[in-house]
Amino acid sequence: MAGLLRYVLLLALVLLIVVPFARSDDDGSDNRVESDNPLVEYDNLLESDNIVGSTEENHLLSALPARHPLIGALRSTEEHFARFIHRFNKSYAADLRQYRARLRIFRANLLRAAQIQLQDPSAEHGVTPFSDLTPEEFAKTHLGLLPVNSAKSARSSLLESLKAEGGLERSELPTGDLPSEFDWREKGAVTGVKNQGMCGSCYAFSAVGALEGAHYLATGELLNLSEQQIVDCDHNCDPKEKEACDSGCGGGLMNNVFRYIQKAGGLQTEQEYGYTGREGRCQFDSGRVAARVESFVEVPQKDDQMQAHLVKYGPLAVALNANWMQSYVKGVSCPLLCNRHALNHGVLMVGYGSHGFSPARLRYKDYWVIKNSWGSSWGEQGYYKLCRGKDECGIDSYVSAVVAVNPAGEGLATE
Repeated sequence: MAGLLRYVLLLALVLLIVVPFARSDDDGSDNRVESDNPLVEYDNLLESDNIVGSTEENHLLSALPARHPLIGALRSTEEHFARFIHRFNKSYAADLRQYRARLRIFRANLLRAAQIQLQDPSAEHGVTPFSDLTPEEFAKTHLGLLPVNSAKSARSSLLESLKAEGGLERSELPTGDLPSEFDWREKGAVTGVKNQGMCGSCYAFSAVGALEGAHYLATGELLNLSEQQIVDCDHNCDPKEKEACDSGCGGGLMNNVFRYIQKAGGLQTEQEYGYTGREGRCQFDSGRVAARVESFVEVPQKDDQMQAHLVKYGPLAVALNANWMQSYVKGVSCPLLCNRHALNHGVLMVGYGSHGFSPARLRYKDYWVIKNSWGSSWGEQGYYKLCRGKDECGIDSYVSAVVAVNPAGEGLATE
């Protein structure tokens, strides 16, 4: 009883500190990258050299768990900024003005991470490779899912594209014998963590990762396939939202990528068509195709159906709201406030698990295992764990599986 009372008091403090800065999931906003962004007013911080903590900041620090890394970082920001520069190989020494600006952004991100930490106590938030970027800079350079006006529109758009291109009809799979935990990494169907760099090509990494897994299921061979071919050559548009066209580092949609690969005749390997992190001239060689798309499958918006499709078809291409991921360090993320309609990032779902304790929900929570494309120095060696159930951060809204062509020229069996 005493533990419950302490939790209620902590939750009340969280709401007092955080709610004035945050919005609910039901604010009706679209998913432009600014729609769910900073909890801290960066402009005010950049106009002043003052980085000394305020009374409100002290209250925020007192609400954090004892010995949380953010407490020390906020009390000696410049020292921790120096460590950040060294750890992530940043360089600001030649420009004092830029150094001061980035230092203030760094502190603003620490404060934002502290606010998020109170909303998401089952994960750890703090210093990441992106702690010197404003949320707007981060969204522009490390996300890349094209705007779809809502999760409902995203679902409708995906169905349209499937019908237009002969994709498999949505069907519900049996779920009675699903394993309690599952991970395609343990079965050899997932390549190493990749890094999209300062390029909004997340959609390419999501779709290509799904095809890598599907190709493994069809052939038994795990290949590193080329995201750069997508960045350079794919300009396909969504059949319903005609302006939603894949645009290199300017963003795209995963089902557009599947459509492009079908039309082009396949995808080359990463070794033959290496990643540069910028859009260039298309150099696709149709004679060097390593993997092909037979079809792609729209996944029903049900937790157990996502599990079933993941187990049957391999890693899934999914979209989510990634605004809280900039500060993610480790653990199972169960944010209290995450706009599920603001989809802005494409990732790869590779598995699911259980027994991730969520203090905010006073119980153990199931979770998804997500492969990201921000390199292995972010998150849990490049991976993210997100609470499973209730469409957390829109994770159920835009999900598709791809079916690869096997060596005999036939698609992977779908029955």
